Amino acid sequence: MTSQWCCKSQHTLGAVNSRHYVLGWSFSMNRSAPKIDTTKLPKLPPKGQKPQSKLLEIILPIATATSIIVMGAIIILLLRRRLRYAELKEDWETEFGPHRFSYKDLYHATEGFQNKNLLGAGGFGKVYKGVLSSSKLDVAVKRVSHESRQGMKEFIAEVVSIGRIRHRNLVQLLGYCRRKGELLLVYDYMSNGSLDKYLYCEENNPTLNWAQRFWIIKGIALGLLCLHEKWEKVVIHHDIKASNVLLDSEMNGRLGDFGLARLYHHGTDLQTTHVVGTMGYLAPELVSTGKASPLTDVFAFGTFLLEVTCGKRPVNNNTDYNQEVLVDWVLEHWRKGSLTETVDTRLLGDYNVNEAFLVLKLGLLCSHPFTNVRPNMQKVMQYLDYDLPSLS
Repeated sequence: MTSQWCCKSQHTLGAVNSRHYVLGWSFSMNRSAPKIDTTKLPKLPPKGQKPQSKLLEIILPIATATSIIVMGAIIILLLRRRLRYAELKEDWETEFGPHRFSYKDLYHATEGFQNKNLLGAGGFGKVYKGVLSSSKLDVAVKRVSHESRQGMKEFIAEVVSIGRIRHRNLVQLLGYCRRKGELLLVYDYMSNGSLDKYLYCEENNPTLNWAQRFWIIKGIALGLLCLHEKWEKVVIHHDIKASNVLLDSEMNGRLGDFGLARLYHHGTDLQTTHVVGTMGYLAPELVSTGKASPLTDVFAFGTFLLEVTCGKRPVNNNTDYNQEVLVDWVLEHWRKGSLTETVDTRLLGDYNVNEAFLVLKLGLLCSHPFTNVRPNMQKVMQYLDYDLPSLS
């Protein structure tokens, strides 16, 4: 057998590597191998790598940079989204799970807590109207600033416990949500707002008639009786006033805003650690000793009775240096025998005189400076239902 082959090599100057290519091969058995026609041999491949396209050189870096920017933007958006809905949740809160709302749900329910959904604002926070997307339930969300403190666990436990109370004259506290430096309390929404806007409206605007006022007074008395005596624990509301009485679609009065409420076991010493409430409604013993009891709520309720009947705030500034206290003003008229002059003039004399006098005298009795003179809420209801002799 004979054979012949044609081989060519490529070398790169200064490089160690070399390439060898077999371009043709001819062989034969027992005779001479045919000659190879070199003109028909294939050409050697080009030296080095194939040059890259200019277009690819431009597009590739741009595409890479764009991908990095897009990925970075997505990461930033996800982080911002996470921070926007971030909540403060600790292990002990798992037991309160059913009563805890997600901040994301409350944020969307109130459309990001926009001012157009603002129902009111006070010293303890702002209240927004919202609609829960899952149940389509109308709610009121109160945002309260708070500092991290040791008693937060106990406070949340009280909020959840109060949420179990069911009464037609109490605004239902549905649950809570907690963020860093912020506590959100979720209530049933009351479509007619707070009582104070009807008591302190402009002269020409419609106000509540006497029948509506007396019905609201009796309703709040029933709700307070439930808190003090009809539940498994004693609940001290701490902030009874017209702005915390809300009206539902049928103008029934409901006591709301349990942000300051505290629970106590029946028969225990009801001692507070600091004075909470609103000036004009604070019982003297609460200010001086910090000792709370159902009778401190009764004192505030007495001021509330006068507020509703007279259409005046507990403390009115006549001048820069003179303040008129509602209780003292009504007491002075009672001593003079001129109680009719204290009834809200916007009623235009259209009211039940016996009921109005009963409420005014009961208000003075409830707001008496000595606790042993004040009636409990059971007796208050008996007076309002005329089950006890009328007050002199």
